[in-house]
Amino acid sequence: MKIEHLQERINDYKTSIETVVEKKMLWKTNVKPLLIKTLKSVVANYDIGWQVQELDWINSNEAVNITLESFPPELIDCTNQIPSYQFILGGALVFSQSYSGDIYIFIVFPDVINIPPEKKSMDLGVYNPKKITPRLIVEKVDVFLKEMINWDLPTYRDRVGFQNQ
Repeated sequence: MKIEHLQERINDYKTSIETVVEKKMLWKTNVKPLLIKTLKSVVANYDIGWQVQELDWINSNEAVNITLESFPPELIDCTNQIPSYQFILGGALVFSQSYSGDIYIFIVFPDVINIPPEKKSMDLGVYNPKKITPRLIVEKVDVFLKEMINWDLPTYRDRVGFQNQ
């Protein structure tokens, strides 16, 4: 193989870098502000104890999530009737920008003793930033809520949170 044959790979490499830069710019200018606006609108319309967080992790990667931080205010009196009731915090829907500029969407379940690693999170997909729309964001919030309901009220018998003796 001659050195001239590398020209096609060199061109592909340059194009890949341009694509990553474009995706990262879309995150910064469009996707992140859209996520924050849409998720804050969800929080404002439905007060169930959640909040929106902006995260900056792993150097240049960022994320925006909506997380369940407290119990729904109108149900506080209901839970006070059962002194041993404990609300487990920590469920979150995360939109994370990857090193390549694509957007990973995943659910992180509440942290419970002895939960198997495969049950700590759930992948919801990897998306080109151009595909992130208000509709997609709301659809993923809907999936998140369904999964949290299933986590709280599983259809199967599970010993999550209890140690086998």
